[in-house]
Amino acid sequence: MRYAPLPSESVMRQVRDSLILVNNSRAKNKILSALGVLAAGALTLSMAACAGGTDTAGGDAAADETKIVLGADDGTEAHWTILKDKLADEGIELEVRTITDGVQLNQGVQDGELDVNLFQHLIFLSDFNVNSGGTLVPVGATAVYPLALYSEEYTDVADLPDGATVALPNNPTNLARALLNLQRAGLLELEDGGNAFSTEADITSSKVELLPVDTNQTVTALKDGSAQAAIVNNTQAQKGGLGDDLIIFKEDLDNPELAPYINAFVVKDENKDDPRWEKLIEAYHSPEVEEAVTELNQGNLQFKADWTAADLQKELTGLEDKLKAAK
Repeated sequence: MRYAPLPSESVMRQVRDSLILVNNSRAKNKILSALGVLAAGALTLSMAACAGGTDTAGGDAAADETKIVLGADDGTEAHWTILKDKLADEGIELEVRTITDGVQLNQGVQDGELDVNLFQHLIFLSDFNVNSGGTLVPVGATAVYPLALYSEEYTDVADLPDGATVALPNNPTNLARALLNLQRAGLLELEDGGNAFSTEADITSSKVELLPVDTNQTVTALKDGSAQAAIVNNTQAQKGGLGDDLIIFKEDLDNPELAPYINAFVVKDENKDDPRWEKLIEAYHSPEVEEAVTELNQGNLQFKADWTAADLQKELTGLEDKLKAAK
């Protein structure tokens, strides 16, 4: 910030000295008036410089209140257009940026490049916060999506022969969930029943051989014969052309044990009370947006609009505590 300089001390002294030599009171008054104007003018310029910075900041804040920059891994889907229109009616401009890397999506919110993101479930978020020093929190739930067991050779999980190979995603969060699903399907057992952080080391018995692969390769393993069955997330199943008719075991999306896998809008903790999020979440759960999201996922989801920000944040804290204790 630059301030307009006041008259120097030497100049002021010269003016005062000249007043002594002035006998005419009218002239003396003119000099005093001129001096006052000079000082007041400099002070006004200085204050204007300060006021100019405040106005700019205030303008930015006002702009932020009428715009949301959201990061997603599917920003071109139809439901985003509907959501934009809904928010426009509320006086909010929604900008959706597509970023396919989950860590970058979270780091973008952490660094302030994004206001909010939507792509992850709570267990993924807890892993980011604990292992990357994040301070992100969920402010609204969207839905939970299934992680089903598919097969092109068998029509029922009971038909899988002992020793059959089952492919499953190898990233930690989905691996644990896949193991829990296989346990529910009666194909293996985990120590103490397992949890959202279980690994292959927790398997106490198994009727099948496990083939952990990259999430993008679960469908490939099924189709090229590397596996007789595969745990595949909903997105990859759609991309790979796997229909519901190939599902031989599916989670009960009402199961409270799936709370860690609820997807959520996520913001930086210091911004969690921003009133924009309430409007964003309300618009997302409008009939029009939910219908478009349901169509996109072929009905394979369950919305969780009843989960409040407080519910989600409590669940996240519990997951983070467990993850820290396990390290």
